[in-house]
Amino acid sequence: MIQHIQAQTFHARRGSIKNAFRYGVDYLLTDMSPETVPLLSRNRFNLFSIHDRHHGGPRGDGHGVEWFRNELEQRGFPVERAQLLLLTQPSFLWFQFNPVSFWIAVIDGSARAFIAEVNNTFGHRHCYFCAHRDFRPIEWSETLEAEKLMHVSPFQQVAGQYSFNFEMTDRAFNIRISFENGDQGVLATLNGMRRPATSKSLLGAAFRRPLGAVRVVALIYWQALKLWLKRAPFLRKPEPPEPLVSNSRNYSGVAAKRTGT
Repeated sequence: MIQHIQAQTFHARRGSIKNAFRYGVDYLLTDMSPETVPLLSRNRFNLFSIHDRHHGGPRGDGHGVEWFRNELEQRGFPVERAQLLLLTQPSFLWFQFNPVSFWIAVIDGSARAFIAEVNNTFGHRHCYFCAHRDFRPIEWSETLEAEKLMHVSPFQQVAGQYSFNFEMTDRAFNIRISFENGDQGVLATLNGMRRPATSKSLLGAAFRRPLGAVRVVALIYWQALKLWLKRAPFLRKPEPPEPLVSNSRNYSGVAAKRTGT
């Protein structure tokens, strides 16, 4: 199963220095089965590709879906009943970069757990495991909270918390990530319709948003330049956290917080 999600992402900075942007992005949702789309390959070169080494484990030394399966089994998740999916931006030709990908465990059509695989432009990665303690379906109205542990933007401190709202239906994705650190922070959203991936849809993406991941990195640096020109404080990067994966507070036993968003 491979689906192409022509998504929109929105980012807005909180605090005294404002900045906001909205871009179109292309994500793939896949169960990592053998490829069936001529312009898309797994673990080999193509116009678009997904490589196991880029996902599931240390950055550049990943193990793909088996890593996700192992993380779920360690936490007592009923993996034998689940469909395991990856939501990610594919590599374009030889270039790969993903600010965030999502490993998703689905049972009876409902997302029961996910791992937000976060990467920064400094070569670091940290993963946030999000689920309820009883692995019940994750509802859009429930916020899953996690302590921020990795340096992502050089204009934000490694402090505060992430709040995740996650919705996956048969037709669409809707993801909201709010980072809050006092009166500072960032709101980020990702949403789009689920449609079958085809060579036509991927070729269209290559023309609409040329260079794929190269474009993503260029846009990140463009927004960083805008913040620097606005005199946002630039912070040195600390070492990445250990271990690689941390748990959301909900999974750790804190009751889910209700939200009206």
